[in-house]
Amino acid sequence: MPEQHLPTNARDNTDQAEQVSAQDMRAAQESLEPQESLEPQEPLESPEPQASSEPALRGLPLLRAMARVAATPSKIALLVLFLVAALVCGRLGVWQLDRAYERANLAKQHEIAEAEAQAPVALAEKLKPQETFGGDLVGQRVAVTGTYEAENQRLVVDRAVDGQVGYLVLDSLVVTEDGSDGASWANLSGNPKMPVIRGWVPLSAVDDSGALTDEWAARAATPTSPVELVGWLQASESTLSASLPNGQTQSISSAALANEWGGPMYGGYLVVSAGDEPAAQGLTMLPRPQIEGGDGLNTQNLFYALQWWVFGLFAVALWLRLVRDEALRSVQEVPTNPFDLVDLNATEDLK
Repeated sequence: MPEQHLPTNARDNTDQAEQVSAQDMRAAQESLEPQESLEPQEPLESPEPQASSEPALRGLPLLRAMARVAATPSKIALLVLFLVAALVCGRLGVWQLDRAYERANLAKQHEIAEAEAQAPVALAEKLKPQETFGGDLVGQRVAVTGTYEAENQRLVVDRAVDGQVGYLVLDSLVVTEDGSDGASWANLSGNPKMPVIRGWVPLSAVDDSGALTDEWAARAATPTSPVELVGWLQASESTLSASLPNGQTQSISSAALANEWGGPMYGGYLVVSAGDEPAAQGLTMLPRPQIEGGDGLNTQNLFYALQWWVFGLFAVALWLRLVRDEALRSVQEVPTNPFDLVDLNATEDLK
């Protein structure tokens, strides 16, 4: 059978169709294979946190905003109310402070009355010569017997009684009986000496030379016979040096007096309250001594006073906090984006 030859155009079309089919198959195969990018990929950046829409208001702008809010009638009325509350709390605090002083004074008077009602004890039961004077001995009521040394009398300067400045009359008492029958000083060089405050005299009792006038010298004359004294114990004072006339001293220091008077000495001194030193002699008797700064305050009432004052400050602080919060809210209501302001204006124009 003779061969049939296709026309030239037909063969060309067939070849082109076969080439297109082969190209399509290769493209499909390549699309199925994973493609690796030769270019390095950049790391993914985490999204930046969005800034808070709340405006950070502080410093002078905050003060200006608070001033605008505080000037409103409602806040002024509230301020007046809170100030009245603060004043009431302050006054109640002052009242409690007065009560603290009053109750402390009442407690002191009660303590003095109880001490005076108690019978005095022998000096040896509380204090012995050359012993350290304890703070708990201040104001203890004791009895002692001895003889004054008139040549050792001194005037203690700048001492006030009932608000008047004057002098204390200080004498040296050689103790002959303290309730121990001499056992307290058996191992000492001799009878001990106790500084004794016999009373107080005014400034007018001393002349220009620094000595007592004749009238007051007679009133403060040192007894020559043995005396039995009842008085309050008081701690020795620190030694103070000052240029004073003879016969005067600035402090009641047992150490300094021991150098002047000699002999064994007690670590404190005695404030006469009764006995053979009657007030009729013209000397003003001193009250029961106390530890320095011992008046104090009633702690309970003092805390009440502080509590009321804290309430008053809290009222004012509360008003300031309310004004600040409202100032912050008023600023937050205003758009901080300038384009928001344009949008708001355009909306108002359309209306």
